[in-house]
Amino acid sequence: MQTTFTPDQLKDPAIQRSNEVLRTCVHCGFCTATCPTYAVLGDELDSPRGRIYLIKDMLEKGRPADEKTVKHIDRCLSCLACMTTCPSGVHYMHLVDHAREYIEQTYKRPVFERMLRWVLSKILPYPGRFRLALLGAQIGRPLRHLMPDPRLRAMLEMAPKHIPPVSRNDDPQVFAPEGAKKMRVALMTGCAQRALNTDINDATIRLLRRLGCEVVIADGQGCCGALTHHMGKTKESHATAAKNIRAWHREMQAGGLDAIVINTSGCGTTVKDYGHMFRNEPLAEQAKAVSAIAMDVSEVLMKLDLPKGETQAMKVAYHAACSLQHGQQIKTYPKDLLKRAGFTVTEPKDSHLCCGSAGTYNLMQPEISGQLKARKVKTLEAKQPDVIAAGNIGCMMQIGGGTQIPVVHTVELLDWATGGPRPRNLSQE
Repeated sequence: MQTTFTPDQLKDPAIQRSNEVLRTCVHCGFCTATCPTYAVLGDELDSPRGRIYLIKDMLEKGRPADEKTVKHIDRCLSCLACMTTCPSGVHYMHLVDHAREYIEQTYKRPVFERMLRWVLSKILPYPGRFRLALLGAQIGRPLRHLMPDPRLRAMLEMAPKHIPPVSRNDDPQVFAPEGAKKMRVALMTGCAQRALNTDINDATIRLLRRLGCEVVIADGQGCCGALTHHMGKTKESHATAAKNIRAWHREMQAGGLDAIVINTSGCGTTVKDYGHMFRNEPLAEQAKAVSAIAMDVSEVLMKLDLPKGETQAMKVAYHAACSLQHGQQIKTYPKDLLKRAGFTVTEPKDSHLCCGSAGTYNLMQPEISGQLKARKVKTLEAKQPDVIAAGNIGCMMQIGGGTQIPVVHTVELLDWATGGPRPRNLSQE
């Protein structure tokens, strides 16, 4: 694709990167075949190719974002299926992230929408605040049908029936390995996950220790920054990301780390991109070092000697989170691990398509998200599984809200198969 950025425009590192991405696009349209929003809406501007044209025009002209451009960029899930499909290697993620930052800087949204986005950015990344909000949503949930805006209804419906107590395992500390020490790893405890489902981190710690890992919960870590990053709120996202970089780098300098383990794939995609996000900032080298050892929990488990389990009479439908299969290109590891543990594993039709969760997407675009959720649940239920497994808390909440089949994290099943407790969601059948 030809671009016409001026030399002055190209002095901006963000424009320079977007120019590189745009020039790799050859207009082939393969991306439209795997784009969930194009599949649902059928609008070329709601495909990656269409959005690329809109972004190119906006950035080249240096004009403020307009309502049309904002509408179609906001509808993008950032599922990154287009990046898996693209034969030219277009790094759409960096382009759309820049577009969102540009929109945030140049477009004034309606008052109510600004308020909603501000509330989400000030609550979701903070576990304590999020817990209080969930308690409030539980109280208001019976009145959700009275809410005039579908986004408010979606926020009330998000509240789980049970809010787990705070897990002290998420506090800064070091867990010794069981048996011989094989690795020293830091576990990212996250933000929303600490309020929605504390079993995931607990199971991860037990499993890693059982397999010979010393597990560090680094002092000072917190939200990865993904939620605000995808809203275009760069200052906020970089502030929270910087805390993680400093916390983990201190551990790397002190006791050394073999890996930073991440069990929420949406966070993993962002942490692995810290090197790019901070490439022009004072933390560039530290960010690059952190990104270099960031791993999804499935990647770490593949390096360890997971015991081969007895065949179990349990059929697991594996949901591949977009941030894992497209964002990190990890496609087989979770399935391989579940099979090794003794489970029968199946995948739904069109497993490459998003479930519609996508960070705050299910809250800000509830109608499109609802259609994608219904499609995903239908294909999963068609497999008639005993349980659905996924590697991302957002997907688990989204799918769990549309089916009676238990939904658990992959590590919960692996922990159970190797001596841990039966996952809570299975026990509540």
